[in-house]
Amino acid sequence: MADVIVKLKVMPTSPELDLSKLQAEIEQKIKKFGAKHMHSVTKEPVAFGLNALIFTFLIDEAKSNLDLLENDIKSLSEIQSVEIIDVRRAIG
Repeated sequence: MADVIVKLKVMPTSPELDLSKLQAEIEQKIKKFGAKHMHSVTKEPVAFGLNALIFTFLIDEAKSNLDLLENDIKSLSEIQSVEIIDVRRAIG
């Protein structure tokens, strides 16, 4: 099977949250789900000091039932929403 590159957007509940702590928790969940490689994590300004976290990672296409990962991340109390914003097959 091929690998896919996934972009996941996570919206925290408050601008006062420690994003580095939240980022570490989410990265652990992504790795536990089966990510082969964490490419990057970026902050995207939303409004009034609130920033979304955008995770880009590589995962086996066979494990691409990402609803399970979304639900796992949504279970964190600091999360308002989780959205898969891009999935592409990796070439090379």
